[in-house]
Amino acid sequence: MQKMYSKSSRGDDVNKYKGPKEQTIRFLLDYSMALSVMENSNGKFEMFLN
Repeated sequence: MQKMYSKSSRGDDVNKYKGPKEQTIRFLLDYSMALSVMENSNGKFEMFLN
């Protein structure tokens, strides 16, 4: 069990920041534009407006 923790499996990839993909940003923007939250006395309701 000691051998499992003695060596990092990720190597140099830990310090590299690649940023989000354009596809991910487009998905989040489309999702937020299509989402509508309405509040009434029973609580909040989420609706998609596609």
